[in-house]
Amino acid sequence: MGATDPIISADCHIDLIWLPPKLFTENATRSLKGRMPYVTDGPDGPVWVARNGAFFGLQNGMGSAGRNYVPGEIYRSDRMAAQGLYDDGKNGIRRLTNPQLRIKDQDLDGVCGEVLYGILGAAERLGDPEAAIEMMRIYNEWLANFCSEYPDRFAGIASIPGNNMVSALEEIERVARRGVVKGLEVPSTTDAKPLYHEDWTPLWSAAADAKLPIHFHTVGGPKPDFESMEPLESRRAFAVFITGFQLNMAQKLMEVIYGGLLEAHPELIVVIGESGIGWIPYLLEHMDLEWEDQFKDLTLTMKPSEYWRRQCRATYQSDPVGIRLLDLLGEDNVMWGSDFPHPDGVWPDSQDFINRELRTLSKDTRRKITHDNAASLYGFPLVA
Repeated sequence: MGATDPIISADCHIDLIWLPPKLFTENATRSLKGRMPYVTDGPDGPVWVARNGAFFGLQNGMGSAGRNYVPGEIYRSDRMAAQGLYDDGKNGIRRLTNPQLRIKDQDLDGVCGEVLYGILGAAERLGDPEAAIEMMRIYNEWLANFCSEYPDRFAGIASIPGNNMVSALEEIERVARRGVVKGLEVPSTTDAKPLYHEDWTPLWSAAADAKLPIHFHTVGGPKPDFESMEPLESRRAFAVFITGFQLNMAQKLMEVIYGGLLEAHPELIVVIGESGIGWIPYLLEHMDLEWEDQFKDLTLTMKPSEYWRRQCRATYQSDPVGIRLLDLLGEDNVMWGSDFPHPDGVWPDSQDFINRELRTLSKDTRRKITHDNAASLYGFPLVA
């Protein structure tokens, strides 16, 4: 790809730990102020906590969990540290939630737009469902204001509660009426009710009516108790957990398609974020086989893989195997994303990854994956 080719990252993040320290306590209703996350002093610096004991990590720390950056531990984090990201964070410079500074980091990576996933995971970790709903409302309003600063460069994905359908529907209506945000993220945890459960039905209808795509972001499977293990066992368990992180999205994709969600709402787009793509062709082929063999009594009128082609999208940051299977995936169904600023992301080296992995594709196909598909879905301007 040429140095001037436009690139949109369809998977980036705004994490709670980089938000303004008083965002939630200043904007919550009076009855919930005392249950909101806030910043306090910790042994290694300021930390985000809640009064119920919930812990969210170091303020301006590494990744969604706010870990402490340790040089040499994760190579991709070393690359981010080399650009001063964590040092700036320690000095109170919130590059990730200051729109002007975030644009500079886009430019550093050769990116002209970002799709921004939010704080759904942190809201669930709060362990207070009522307060979490308020927390998401506050964040979604902040996100709309943030994206309004550069609407051609930011596409925000609103965080929607999954444990209270009345509140979820109210928030979908509110963010749709407010405008600015470009999609909805709903919980994709392994302990949530299956997506074909009738309790979810009103949410799918509301999303379709709002004309906002639904997003499920990979969160991994149940987390082992690493601290109870011997060091080597813990490292092995962590390797399995991290390596298999994205494969948990297979369950969500099967639930969406087999569950008839896409059949009932043919205009609704579903995105699985940071899922990777190499595993998807096998799953679709196997779903087609099983549907033909024994599941034609489901409420589907065409093959599972045809729903994928019509209504599904997936993002990846580095997946050479998936790119080799692009004819099975569909070039219109794949979107590249850097995963910035998470420690397994490819910022600030996105151009190198894209050039290396997409070099054998035609210019038109490369452009679809790295720009046009995201621009079309999220309303970014199509750059010539």
